[in-house]
Amino acid sequence: MLRLKNIVLRAPEPRDVDFLYHLENDEKLWHVSQTLRPFSRFEMEQYVLMSEKDPFEAHQVRFMIDLTSDETIGTIDLFDIDSHNKRAGVGIVVVDKYRNKGYAFLALELLKEYCFNHLNLHQLFCNIESSNTLSLTLFKKTGFTIVGLKKDWNIAPGKGVWADEYFLQLINE
Repeated sequence: MLRLKNIVLRAPEPRDVDFLYHLENDEKLWHVSQTLRPFSRFEMEQYVLMSEKDPFEAHQVRFMIDLTSDETIGTIDLFDIDSHNKRAGVGIVVVDKYRNKGYAFLALELLKEYCFNHLNLHQLFCNIESSNTLSLTLFKKTGFTIVGLKKDWNIAPGKGVWADEYFLQLINE
């Protein structure tokens, strides 16, 4: 368990299946994660059971973001973990009622410390749609820099509108 001020990052547990089920099936978030179909409760149960694998073996790891009061407010993920090149992608979701309160900032700071000091990663990266100003602000505030723009990278589900996507990096120097 990782802790900073009033935020805790912890491994998923069976009690998180309902939270993950609702989060992963929230269609408003699908364009962010490139999700194309709903997930079953069984898939979420299996995901939680498999989450104890070594991050370098699974190439991913998810943490639940909790307040110190044990209320779960979101998730933060490492994906495409590359042990050879010592890098990983980062994704974060905080439920609506807890946004703009500094929790995502603290969670990302904790994750950075874990990645650089425990996993010995050299860099983190993320991909953020150009219209997602909230996420762009968060990642830039925690030290990430925009290093590229991918034009017409994603198509909005059901809308047929193309969106640009920024590529951001944070290198541990």
